[in-house]
Amino acid sequence: MKVESSIIQNKFLRVHALNYGASLFEVFHKKKKINLILNLGSKENYRYKHSNVGSTCGRYAGRISNSKFKIGNKKFILNANEGKNILHGGKVGFSILPWKKLSQTKNKIVYQLHSADNDQGFPGNLVVNCTYQLKNKFLIIKYEYKSNKSTHVNLTNHSYWNLEKNKKKMIYNHELRINSSKYLQVNKKLIPTGRYKNVKKSIYDFFHFENIGKKLEYFKNKKLNIKFKGFDTTFVIKKNIRNLVGTLKNNNTNIRVDFFSNLPGVQLYSAQNLNYKKKLFPYHGICLETQYFPDAPNKKKFPSTLIKPNKRYTCFTKIKIN
Repeated sequence: MKVESSIIQNKFLRVHALNYGASLFEVFHKKKKINLILNLGSKENYRYKHSNVGSTCGRYAGRISNSKFKIGNKKFILNANEGKNILHGGKVGFSILPWKKLSQTKNKIVYQLHSADNDQGFPGNLVVNCTYQLKNKFLIIKYEYKSNKSTHVNLTNHSYWNLEKNKKKMIYNHELRINSSKYLQVNKKLIPTGRYKNVKKSIYDFFHFENIGKKLEYFKNKKLNIKFKGFDTTFVIKKNIRNLVGTLKNNNTNIRVDFFSNLPGVQLYSAQNLNYKKKLFPYHGICLETQYFPDAPNKKKFPSTLIKPNKRYTCFTKIKIN
């Protein structure tokens, strides 16, 4: 199937999306004349394995320990793709599959994917709709999904944000605030232990605006495993009426991006392992992946990702771009 691109726009924003991975290729700020996310260069590159750049991750965004879970008394073995664990849905996750474009208007596009029973080991025939919509200065991402069997689902958009005009610049001059006072402790394989940790007086404290470059210096000065030379951290979002997740800003371009979602967590990834065809590099972008928690199918105290048969589920992320 060929790569098809579609554009939605209004007077503030132009969004370029691709059917492969239901991916965001460009989020263009019209007034500043800046594309705010990274892409793979050629659209054809989205047909092959890549670093989930701009794509929709599923069936399960994040990691599931030992690539297995139980539903009732039945055990399901998943398609491991990171050692013994599964990351972002397995070897053939949603981010490299062609989605069908259901509909498009000037400011809204809807993609759909059918994932068959036992796809990557997950039970149930799952149907997912991914909607991108522009409303004034907001880019709205909405997921709707339904399965004919009980199964676990966790969907997120994996865009790498970079608010610099010159895209050769890294994320060091960005500032970040996250509406969270707790993060998930993880083991050496980045699997949550089940414990919540307080961010206060730690490197994980983004409750007020923090310079990302200064934060990353901490990791560079430590003799750490390569995976830990940056953030790959789940933050527990404090419940609030506005559904505020956090804010990313850049003082060079004076661009500010506010994230809102009804999901319980956000995965902060500082792209320390990003490396793509001499085009994309470590720390080149920053991901704020609104989602449920990693390994929730095996952690009963985490918000549940289990969905019931033939029931429709929805979640949203609203991104305000100033």
